[in-house]
Amino acid sequence: MAESGASILSPDTIAVIDFGGQYAHLIAAKLRGTGVHARLCPPDVLALELSGYKGIILSGSPDRSSEGEGDDYDHGIFDLDIPILGLCYGHQEIAKHYGGTVRHEGMEFGPAALRHTGDDPLLKGVASVETVWMSHGDTVVERPEGFEELGYTEGDPPGQNAAIGSLALKRYGLQFHPEVDDTPSGGRILLNFAQSICGCRRDWNMDEYGKRATEEIRRAVGDRNVLLLASGGVDSTVCAWLISRAVGPDRLYLLHVDTGLMRHDESRQVVAWFEGHDVSHHVIHRDASQEFLAALSQAVDPEVKRGIIGAAFVAVLEREVRRLDLSRFVMAQGTIYPDTIESGGSKRAAVIKTHHNRVPVVQEMIDSGRMIEPLRDLYKVEVRELGRMLDIPSEALDRHPFPGPGIGVRVLCHDGQPIIGPTQADVEQAAKRYGFHAVALPVRSVGVKGDLRSYEQPIAFFGHSKGFAQEAAIEAAVGVINQVAGINRAVLLWGNWDEIDPRPVRRNLTKSRVNVAREADRLVHEALVRYGVLNEIWQCPVVLVPVGLTDRGGDLVVLRPVLSKRAMTARPARLPRALMEELAPEMLCLKDVWGVALDVTAKPPGTIEWE
Repeated sequence: MAESGASILSPDTIAVIDFGGQYAHLIAAKLRGTGVHARLCPPDVLALELSGYKGIILSGSPDRSSEGEGDDYDHGIFDLDIPILGLCYGHQEIAKHYGGTVRHEGMEFGPAALRHTGDDPLLKGVASVETVWMSHGDTVVERPEGFEELGYTEGDPPGQNAAIGSLALKRYGLQFHPEVDDTPSGGRILLNFAQSICGCRRDWNMDEYGKRATEEIRRAVGDRNVLLLASGGVDSTVCAWLISRAVGPDRLYLLHVDTGLMRHDESRQVVAWFEGHDVSHHVIHRDASQEFLAALSQAVDPEVKRGIIGAAFVAVLEREVRRLDLSRFVMAQGTIYPDTIESGGSKRAAVIKTHHNRVPVVQEMIDSGRMIEPLRDLYKVEVRELGRMLDIPSEALDRHPFPGPGIGVRVLCHDGQPIIGPTQADVEQAAKRYGFHAVALPVRSVGVKGDLRSYEQPIAFFGHSKGFAQEAAIEAAVGVINQVAGINRAVLLWGNWDEIDPRPVRRNLTKSRVNVAREADRLVHEALVRYGVLNEIWQCPVVLVPVGLTDRGGDLVVLRPVLSKRAMTARPARLPRALMEELAPEMLCLKDVWGVALDVTAKPPGTIEWE
């Protein structure tokens, strides 16, 4: 189902060269969303292979352009008489190739204000001051001869060369990421490049993707049966409908595994829902909760936990295959693109976190042709669009995303050893600018910075003059994380805290802690429904963080409400104060819970899930 390597080329197609950036595939998805066809190409694609495309986009990368990293691609692409747009790393590579200077001058993550400096075709229709999304460490400090500055970011000093271009060469570069939804005019900018500069027609749609996917399923499956891991989430449900349409409900077997890491009453509801719809004539339910919990009992590292969960899924799956005696079958799963890219799924992509459907044993099944993934090129928003096209009921499509590893990656574990990170003086000084006290929490969470995985400490804000000041905390999170090394996440503590002295606590994944996390998740979900904000929020993970205070151990409960469309970027969502006033006391009644906090971090630098 991957775009790269296709032999039939549409005459109006943009080539996106994937240098391993977290958002590379999103460039193609964003263009397809505007009706322009786009295909991903590997970084070692030859210039000769690109001669039939109408335009080329160079993606971001975890490599540093300033140090010549990733410089082994075919530079002959710059000799082609085809318009080229570079984004982030691609922007820096264009500047270098034509004689500009790139330096590593500090990290920048999150929103910035771009001021448009003139009238050019790339930024036509964009407001004079526009919010854009930054995620970089390298900067173009000197433009090449013949290139103009099309835009800069406001600040003191201003961020120069945020947008550059040469009308004569038809070469353009953007330091920011127009492909992410947090750059509101990003779709307009990409469409300007594809339509106005490259001359592409807008003839791409999801109906065409659905037809291609159906034919690809039939080709891959042949006369075999299909056994699909069906969690009941949006992805696996849409995958089930698509496969059923392709091969028929009698050849589709749905296997739902209760891992013991599910939401409240999840498995019963999922099985009943699938049995109530004619998508499959074979719905199988297996309770493997004891097996999963036993395997995870001593695991602390999040990558180890994800590997254990992935291997346990496959073990249950293979037992079912033997039991059913499906000698001719192919397995399927509802993997979507963020799972692939965060797991290091392209040639240069860094591993952010290995999703359970991307552990080595699963990858071996994919490579051997025993596993199909019809949705692997799509984002959640596109999966939902495809689901509506398939007439799937809205209650199945509008559910909040829930990770395959479930509560297993929402109950953080710790070996109790101290963590060496930023100094308290640095954290406190940086937070003071925003009216907060702050302290680094002695745990680590997964994040993403400049297309690279970070495994760093969160900080906790408290003691603001306005109390639970969400807006101020969201602003402070951006500033402090950009200023202080070793931090990738910030939370705002609920309550009147004058000071806190957090201590590491040895905590494993136990059934008791899983039950606490499950109950906390239920309470949060019900509160979001009561206050009418459930559908306004993309997702709201509830996390148990093994941090204690001087006089008490246990867990800190963190709520992580976010706004997103594709999960590749996210903004922290504000919760009604009345909701927090009602919810926090309920949380504090849960076993071993001493505090409640709200995650106020954007993605990047913090991933949506903590592990």
